[in-house]
Amino acid sequence: MVKIYAVVLILGVIALIAWIYFHAHSENESKPGLDPERRFGLSGRRLVAGLVGFGMAGMSAEFSPRDIPWPTALVLALIGAAASIWWAGKEWGASEPAAATRND
Repeated sequence: MVKIYAVVLILGVIALIAWIYFHAHSENESKPGLDPERRFGLSGRRLVAGLVGFGMAGMSAEFSPRDIPWPTALVLALIGAAASIWWAGKEWGASEPAAATRND
C-alpha cells in the first residue's frame, strides 16, 4: 500500500504545483481561460486536495511508529482525504460552502 500512497501523493503534488502555476500565470498575463479555478472550479480543487490528503495520511499511517495493519492505515488515509476535501471546499469568513466557480 505504501507504493499506492506514494504514487497518489506524487500525482497530487504535481497537480497542486500545476494549479498554482497556471493560476498565477493567468492572473499575470490576464488570460482567464488558463485559470484552473475557472476551468475546474470547486470540484477540481477538491480533487487535488483529496489526492494530496489521501497520499499524506496514508504515508503517515504506514510509517507510524506503531505497528498499524494496512486496513487501518487505509481507513486513516480515507479520513485524511475526506478532511482535506472538506477543507479545500471551505470558504473562510462565509456561512456557506464555496461557490462552484469564482465570479469576479
